[in-house]
Amino acid sequence: MADLIRLTAAELATAIADGTASSVEVTQAHLDRVDAVDEKVHAFLHVDREGAIAQAKAVDERRAAGERLGPLAGVPLALKDIFTTEGVPTTVGSKILEGWIPPYDATVTKRLKAAGVVILGKTNMDEFAMGSSTENSAYGPTGNPWDLTRIPGGSGGGSAASLASFQAPLAIGTDTGGSIRQPAAVTGTVGVKPTYGGVSRYGMVAFSSSLDQGGPCARTVLDAALLHQVIAGHDPLDSTSVDAPVPDVVEAARSGSVAGLRVGVVKEFRGEGYQAGVLQRFDESVELLRELGAEVVEVSCPSFDLALAAYYLIAPSECSSNLARFDAMRYGLRIGDDGTRSAEEVTALTREAGFGPEVKRRVMLGTYALSSGYYDAYYGSAQKVRTLVTRDFERAFADVHVLVSPTTPTTAFPIGERADDPMAMYRADLCTIPVNLAGNAAMSLPCGLAPEDGLPVGLQIIAPAMADDRLYRVGAAVEAGFQARWGHPILEEVPAL
Repeated sequence: MADLIRLTAAELATAIADGTASSVEVTQAHLDRVDAVDEKVHAFLHVDREGAIAQAKAVDERRAAGERLGPLAGVPLALKDIFTTEGVPTTVGSKILEGWIPPYDATVTKRLKAAGVVILGKTNMDEFAMGSSTENSAYGPTGNPWDLTRIPGGSGGGSAASLASFQAPLAIGTDTGGSIRQPAAVTGTVGVKPTYGGVSRYGMVAFSSSLDQGGPCARTVLDAALLHQVIAGHDPLDSTSVDAPVPDVVEAARSGSVAGLRVGVVKEFRGEGYQAGVLQRFDESVELLRELGAEVVEVSCPSFDLALAAYYLIAPSECSSNLARFDAMRYGLRIGDDGTRSAEEVTALTREAGFGPEVKRRVMLGTYALSSGYYDAYYGSAQKVRTLVTRDFERAFADVHVLVSPTTPTTAFPIGERADDPMAMYRADLCTIPVNLAGNAAMSLPCGLAPEDGLPVGLQIIAPAMADDRLYRVGAAVEAGFQARWGHPILEEVPAL
């Protein structure tokens, strides 16, 4: 049969279910791939070889015993190192949690295990999910499989890179301001930010609690839908979890169509700072939508121009509160505890050694924004902008079914190029941040390679809250339309590693 690592998750699930391949064979093939290429890519922070094979054997035994299993049973997955996993290190890309072994599973981790999904290991990420390039990981950057000298996006660059380098057919990421979609865009993969509250945050180490959202990463729209169905749903352990039925995303992905849909092109998502090749591929995507039967109209959302500034007040403010728990007293790193220093001194030394520069920058900014005398001027004003962004979305969705835009203004930039320019780095999230502020659902999928550099470009599709199935319906139609033009999946063009 075909090379196992090149099959989609849906194809692997079918092969395992009909006995063409065992889960152990599929898992071992991916572990062999990790051994062969991850020294170059650095997608993983921890590979759980023994645990993965044990999980795969259990699936094969249950199937042999005649047990009815889930649609992804036996399929391997790479898990972002922000989800607690019992008995497996969870570092969140930070030295402050180096070596920490959680005593419990996150809800997402539990649901993956219950579905028989085989967890290969934990993927690299920007520390505490703060970044757009995975350069802020305390354990070194991840390379983009299309060009290892370039970034794979962030904060979930490890998950996206594991897909593009064929080390895993599925991955899990988190999206606070674009950390699933932007890596998907620059690696030629599919990434979905579900409706806020659609996937439980219990056991997901918090960055910005009102913005963080876990979601599926895959190489095809259908694979993302199958994974979305596994991890989504109400969780009483998460107070922000939506207590409502999960939209039928798998059926939407299988019957993708845009016929009769009204699609809005966001006027504000183009212009200065956008790479010419990115806009060219986006315009081609809009033309494809028309050819497939959609009605396309321009939509103006003027408050989106303020979204970036609002986000970089709200997210740091929430992170300054959330990261206060890392005080060297309860878990993780402890520096200077030699009996001569006070608890406050030990905490200060630990945070100095354990947090990286970007985390410190955001904690300081957030603490300042929340301080007495500045709260209303900064944090309060940012929340008012958030309301304006939400209202712009509401007006737009009263007229259209979905919105589309480029996922990110440029293709993958060279590692180190923006290291000394935080504002340039933050602009990578221009198109993705408004979705998080409003809590809507969004997807990025490949729409071609930029002519200037031959690197992937992403198309972003945005849907109203709890209308996640629209993403998959439109995404599947666009994916099929582009693959009919190209004659093959875009990832077949990734250079050999």
